[in-house]
Amino acid sequence: MALLGLIYRDSLFPRAAYARAFEALRAAMPDRLACRATVELLALAHERACEAELAGLVEAELKAGRLPDMAGLRARFAPDAAALPDITVSHPSLAAYEELGTLGQGDVA
Repeated sequence: MALLGLIYRDSLFPRAAYARAFEALRAAMPDRLACRATVELLALAHERACEAELAGLVEAELKAGRLPDMAGLRARFAPDAAALPDITVSHPSLAAYEELGTLGQGDVA
């Protein structure tokens, strides 16, 4: 709910579509849920670097008289699993750590 009382709230929205979405969400649901949905929209825009495209989709939904569908938007901007690299992590043996722990102990004069 901090979004409601935020002095710089209007500066927080990167495009007018986000501010319009916030107002539409507030009109349709309790303020707490509207704030949560708006923050989720802003986080999605930032985390997926899709601020302009997301704003266009949000604007289209609002013009059609619908609220943004967060589940659909999350799915649309989710990372492509096929594009993610396959990473294999090899763990050294515990004996290697034991050996490191004994280095230099025999050199004490």
